[in-house]
Order: sequence, then C-alpha cells, then structure tokens
Amino acid sequence: MMTRLTKRSLLQGSAAVGATVFMPAVARAQATVLRWGEMLPATHPQVQMVERIAKQVKEKTSGRVDIQSFPAGQLGSGKDMMESVSSGALTMTTDGAAALGSFLPQLSVVEAPYLWRDAAHMSKVAKAPVFTQMNAELEKKRGMRMMAVTYYGKRHLTTGSKAVKSAADVAGLKLRVPPVDTFRAMVEAWGAKATPVNFNELYLALSQGAVDGQENPLPTIHSAKLQEVQKHLILTGHIITPRLVIVNSDFWKGLKDADRTEVEAAIADGVAWQDAELTSQENSLVATLKAGGMTVTEPDLESFSKPVLASLPKQFESKWGKGTWDALAAL
Repeated sequence: MMTRLTKRSLLQGSAAVGATVFMPAVARAQATVLRWGEMLPATHPQVQMVERIAKQVKEKTSGRVDIQSFPAGQLGSGKDMMESVSSGALTMTTDGAAALGSFLPQLSVVEAPYLWRDAAHMSKVAKAPVFTQMNAELEKKRGMRMMAVTYYGKRHLTTGSKAVKSAADVAGLKLRVPPVDTFRAMVEAWGAKATPVNFNELYLALSQGAVDGQENPLPTIHSAKLQEVQKHLILTGHIITPRLVIVNSDFWKGLKDADRTEVEAAIADGVAWQDAELTSQENSLVATLKAGGMTVTEPDLESFSKPVLASLPKQFESKWGKGTWDALAAL
C-alpha cells in the first residue's frame, strides 16, 4: 500500500509514531503498521518489491500486519530515513552498504568498487561470518538489523557533454557521488572532482550543470529519467552494488513469532523477484537508453580499475578491518 507522508510530518509525529510502533497489539486493536521509506521512484523494482512484500504479508497475516510504502524520498534523504529507523520513528528502509557505513563504518566494504566479480559472488556476503558479525554490531550500537541483501545492479558512469573512453577523459569533471567516503575516493582516484548530491536532488543538479556527470545502475538511471539530462552512457561497471533491507530492532523483536515468520518469508520472496526483475532490466536497458538518444561507450576498463585498486583497499583497511577485503574477495 503506497501512502503519502512528508518528512516534516514524520519528524513532527516521531513521538506519536514511536508510541504506535511499540504499543502492545492488544491496546492498538488495529493492524500492526510497518512504515517502509525509500529514496527510489515508484517505478523502480526496489519499490515494486516493497509493494509485493506488503501485499503478501497482508494476505498471509489476514491483515494483522500492514506495510505502508513511502517512495521517492518523501521522508527525506537516505540518511534521514536510516536515522529514523534507528530511533524507531520509521520501521524499515533500504539503502546501500556504503551509506549504512555512516552508522557502522566497516559495512562500507560491502559496496567497495571492484570487490565483487559478479552478482552471484556478491550474494555470498549475506552468509559470510564477517557479515553476521557486522549485523550484530549494528543491532547493538544503532538498534537496526539487516534483514536481506538485494542486488541493485552494476554501476555505470554518465556524462552530459563529455565523451569518455578512459579515466583520463574524466579528469577535472564534477561527478556526483552519494555522500560516502569510498565513492569520493574512487572518483578522486580517476582524477575527477567528487561532488556529493542527495539522490532526490540529482536530476535538478544535472539539468542545471551543477555536476557534469554521475554514476548509477542502469535501472536507476532509467527510472529516474537521468537520460533526459545526460548524453553519454559509459559502461564502466565499477561497482556491483548491494542494497540492504534494514528494520528497527525493537519493532522486529516486538512482532509475534508467526507474523515475524510471514514478514521474513515475504521479504525473501520479494528480494528474489526484485533481483530477477532488475537483472532482466539491466539486460535490455543499454539498448533502450541508446534508442532514447544516449551515446553508449565501452571504455578502457583497466584505466578506471587500476588507480582505484592501487589505493582504496589500503586507504580504508583501518576502517574495514585488516584482511576484510581479502576475505570477501575470496568468497
């Protein structure tokens, strides 16, 4: 069920929402409401996944659990929503591992550039001991639990007017990055100027020339209509991106066992659908974006990967933990 709610109303009603979230079910006498915020537009498979999960949960719990979806940054930035999940003002959200690293620094390694060989390799992280340990730390320190790892796609570069065939061609360009240190370090290793911009402000920033380019997976580029303000698509594939489904720990522990089981099953089914749908879209979107007017380039990939691999693993070793990069790469 998709519902309209503004960031302002969320913040103003945080206390009331928190009280509702943690009020015993008997006192509520209504469905247990689970509010799920998303940065992505309603047309993206990630948001469609939430809608599918909501429908399945409502059916399987006979309406006892009602998941409400708030897409397109209605509740603020990704960090705003993660803060709200941590405090209990919001029940769930989905965000990148690197962004979640602002709450648990070592998590950013899961979204490191050039770490994963392919999507299947990345999916192994959910069962890795180091990931289980990170989840326990996140729950203990910030009151959030990672429920699932979803596939968000291979990230590629786009530019407005500059054709790019190698990393040398992005030298000096202002490239939008999420407000994440590993992304900034990657772009700087290419010789470009890393410019943090929140995703819900990206289209405007590109259209006004505040930044020259950006990087995202193809389904994100297409669903956000970035092709309208970017001419060149450069298939760099520099990060195979996971996004993490996170839930407020106290809310999760407060659910009845039967309802928790149904929500877990629905999330697993939803993630499987989302990953397959996103992969399908990736396979067709290069042709779609090309037909829509974008110039598609297959660049010199080594020129992009070599400077990043020469600097990032060593630069962030103290943050990620000694040996963590190598352990994940060897999965």
